[in-house]
Amino acid sequence: MNGYGLLNYPVWELDALGGGFWIALIAVVHVYIAHFAVGGGLFIVLTETKGHRDNSPAILDYARKHAGFFLILTAVFGAVTGVGIWFVISVLSPQGASILIHYFFFGWATEWVFFLGEIVTLFVYYHTFGKMAKKTHLAVGWLYFILGWLSLFVINGIVAFMLTPGDWLVTRGFWDGFFNPSFWPALVFRSAMAFMLAGLFGYVTALAVSAPDLRENLLRYCSKWLLIPLPVILGAGWWYIRALPPAQQEMILGISPETLRYLKSFLWISPGIFTAGVLMSLRVGLPVKRGIAGLLLVIGLAYMGSFEFIREAGRRPYLIHGYLYSNAAPVQAVEDIRKTGVLKAARWSKYQEITPENQMAAGAEAFKFLCSACHSVGGPMHDILPLTEKYSRYGMAAMLNGMGKINTYMPPFLGNAAERDALAAYIAAGLHGKAPEAPAAVEALPVAIPPFNADADEFVLLAWNAKGMHCVSDADRYFSFAAPGSDIHALLIRRGESLERITSGVTLRYRMEAGFENPAAHSDFWKTAGSLTGRELAEGAGLYGKRVADTLAYDEATGAFLAKGVPVMPYGEKGNFMPYPRMTVSAVDPGGKVLAETLIPVAVSTEMNCRECHGGGWRMDGKAGLSDETAEDILAVHDRMNKTRLLEQARGGAPVRCQSCHDAEKSQMNLSASIHGFHAVHLTDRGPEACASCHPGRPEGVTRAYRGIHRAIGLDCTHCHGEMADHALSLLVAERMAGKASAEKTAALLTPANFASAGEIRPRKPWINEPDCLTCHVGFQPPEALDAFNHWTASEADLYRMRSGGGVMCAACHGSPHAIYPADNPFGSDRDNIPPVQYQGMPYPMGANKNCKVCHTRDMADEMHHPNSLGIFRNVR
Repeated sequence: MNGYGLLNYPVWELDALGGGFWIALIAVVHVYIAHFAVGGGLFIVLTETKGHRDNSPAILDYARKHAGFFLILTAVFGAVTGVGIWFVISVLSPQGASILIHYFFFGWATEWVFFLGEIVTLFVYYHTFGKMAKKTHLAVGWLYFILGWLSLFVINGIVAFMLTPGDWLVTRGFWDGFFNPSFWPALVFRSAMAFMLAGLFGYVTALAVSAPDLRENLLRYCSKWLLIPLPVILGAGWWYIRALPPAQQEMILGISPETLRYLKSFLWISPGIFTAGVLMSLRVGLPVKRGIAGLLLVIGLAYMGSFEFIREAGRRPYLIHGYLYSNAAPVQAVEDIRKTGVLKAARWSKYQEITPENQMAAGAEAFKFLCSACHSVGGPMHDILPLTEKYSRYGMAAMLNGMGKINTYMPPFLGNAAERDALAAYIAAGLHGKAPEAPAAVEALPVAIPPFNADADEFVLLAWNAKGMHCVSDADRYFSFAAPGSDIHALLIRRGESLERITSGVTLRYRMEAGFENPAAHSDFWKTAGSLTGRELAEGAGLYGKRVADTLAYDEATGAFLAKGVPVMPYGEKGNFMPYPRMTVSAVDPGGKVLAETLIPVAVSTEMNCRECHGGGWRMDGKAGLSDETAEDILAVHDRMNKTRLLEQARGGAPVRCQSCHDAEKSQMNLSASIHGFHAVHLTDRGPEACASCHPGRPEGVTRAYRGIHRAIGLDCTHCHGEMADHALSLLVAERMAGKASAEKTAALLTPANFASAGEIRPRKPWINEPDCLTCHVGFQPPEALDAFNHWTASEADLYRMRSGGGVMCAACHGSPHAIYPADNPFGSDRDNIPPVQYQGMPYPMGANKNCKVCHTRDMADEMHHPNSLGIFRNVR
């Protein structure tokens, strides 16, 4: 035995009838009868006592016949199902059965003595009815009940131990495990339940009595048994829940997705039982009472089953809480199993190593060991198919990463990365037939470069998009967190040895290329558009064809012209997806003469890949956009995990803007911290791939937003923004310092990737504290390091997109963030480089390679914009 629990034993493969089907079926029926076996013992002996006290041979005859019914049901059917439970648990969870036997051996031995005593006394009691002295016979009946209740006493201690092991986790002591925190409320609850079921089953035999008066008398008698314990059951049930440790309480009342319906069933059945008990005590027709009694048998089974399912759910993700996971992996062995690998550690695994050739089969093996204890395949219990239908292979792997962290009703994934990917492939491709998605085909389009005559033209007009990529959530019918609104900057320079920045006396206008025109003048967009949203823009809403041009206003803060919040969408009027529609920017004098004109792409995308985990397809052109199915699942998950009603609200015509709750000034975490914190739990060890899971930067996608010089020299997102966990922690630490309780909880789920502890990661605010270029480019020199993470800008004014040098904004010469010159756009290599190619015939930063004469009309000896500005550009494309 290797200490790995589940990996020591073969697996009983049941497929459709797996997922706990047999244990649920057999155990619920057995427990139902077993509780009747306890309460029914008291019912029989007290009914016999009543017959003697009333001197009623008819009641005594009823007691004798009921005892025969009781013997057959409990001693035969009950005993067989009891053996069935042991058989099923021994093959479904041999590790769990072994622990219960080894640690509670004398408890089970004692219970088996009590059970043997029950069988003997019940046979003696029934077969000597009317043949033995009254007192002696009653003593045998009382002995049966006492033995039955003591059997319940012992089993209750062991079963309650699995939910609340208490100090046993430390001491491993028999009595610490037996008299655990939920022992006494569970004992009271089960005892009351046993007495109630005695009355319920009493109806069955009472209805068989032919004498009407006696039958009605007995039915009223049985109703007392049914009704009197009911308030005790409800009170003990509440005591039971309150006695549970916080983790189990939270699991039952808040976390487990299943318990709510069982809690509702239990609470709704209670008044139903009360009503039925009252009706059975009244003089209504015999057929009606027989129908009610039959219904009560079914209701009683559902009542008992609801309780057992709630108790089972409270244990999640454990078989023995805090000690043994539901897939029978010992808690203390988890890290060892991960290091070794599930398949290598499993004694009965067919595969020890995973190769491309056996990945699918190895994934099936991993499913067998890790998932089949709880999940069936196409069966009635915990069917894995509907639960995983929405996930792609990548999304399934992300879900496995997050298991046991946020969704704590499931155990953590125990395998290594290769086993995770194999299991994800088996579920997504093997069970659902999902093939890997082929890379998107992107056609490089011709790039028209506006004319420029260095000898004759008086002006240079530089324009750029403040963000290298503006992401838009186009699911506004359901929610919105990123509305259309691109900030366009422009700088007009009168060329000369002493050049002049033009700030007034001219009009700067912009217009989108045909098919991508602005739907409304940007200055009036939010006021005139009202509820106009990204989705409506995408669908047209009758706005295409309005070739609206608008102007840029001079902005003193930046020293450039600015059009703020231009509502550009990446959808053409024919429904085509283009994340880089072009914008013409013109400078016009008061007489209408065009002084200068340039062309830039307005980078905007809806290619957020939420569908990998939330299902659905692309919304527009098969390439981008959140489909209704994807958006609805996002809200459904949020509702389930946060007890909100956002999906219902959206369907009712009241979608929400995410920042209405997730705002820096409110009690919830800001949106960046919430999104990155939550998803970092799922996207561990993914490097830059994690960023492209949501941002439109997938190499196989259409947008490929990261397209600047840094990508060309081999840098990725993590060199500036850090690994996903570190990136999220930088945001969460700031939110924790701001007193956001949820930030502490989320941060605790993350392990820093490149730091010894989260305390080494400097807190930051999104969109303000970002990586500083000068961390690597010290003194504007070639980089001394290739890691800018954890070195933040102090304010918004220090951001690259806001910073200036020598009176000129950095981006005017170097290009937009993530598209630093020379950029390589998937829709044409110079689509992002139009201004530098237009004015200097090369895609490098403006003035690169001592090309100052573009603006200054002569070579310059002084580095007036920043140090090293006269250096030779080393990254020749």
